[in-house]
Amino acid sequence: MDTLLEVIGWIGSILVVASLTQARVWRFRWMNLAGSLIATAYNAIFGIWPYFAMNLAIVFINIYWLIRLSRERHDAAVFGVLELDPADPYLQHLLTVHAKDIAKCEPRFAADAMAGSGRRRTYLVVRGDEAVGVVAVRDQGDGVGRLELDWVKPRFRDFTPGEFVHRESGILTKAGFRRLEVEVHEGTDRDYLERMGFAQQGERLVKALP
Repeated sequence: MDTLLEVIGWIGSILVVASLTQARVWRFRWMNLAGSLIATAYNAIFGIWPYFAMNLAIVFINIYWLIRLSRERHDAAVFGVLELDPADPYLQHLLTVHAKDIAKCEPRFAADAMAGSGRRRTYLVVRGDEAVGVVAVRDQGDGVGRLELDWVKPRFRDFTPGEFVHRESGILTKAGFRRLEVEVHEGTDRDYLERMGFAQQGERLVKALP
């Protein structure tokens, strides 16, 4: 029995340490909660009350943040959308700094191609004063836009803030788009795009805008 409890204690410790390596906020909180719950029970069984109290406090802190994050993830009052010129210096800097991660999500997109592109609309998704993602749409004419980039920083990737461009803000409709198209490739996140209202039509995913 003591050996089993020791193994459980080690699992709790490993989860807490592993949670600190997570870039994604949502994943970090869940892993840290699981580890601190195990550590709380472990310390209670052996009567190690200072560590019991510490881990219990961490449990409540994680629960608080998970509830808050769950409420905020679809809240338009928390996430905002700003349209920027494709050649905007800050936008170019953001795309350059995160070029490697962007290439994993959209390998055919190049940050330097943004500059001077008069037929591309670019949208910066923000949380307060922090930039969290970029959406770029190529104007194909006749109200048709081709989604070239829908990228979010890794720590916010569980929250899909790109939805505020696709669904909540109406910013694409105001820009004159009536239809969005996505060229499907190996890295395309079909589940996310389908949640945003895209459907398969031929070799592309297509969404009609209201």
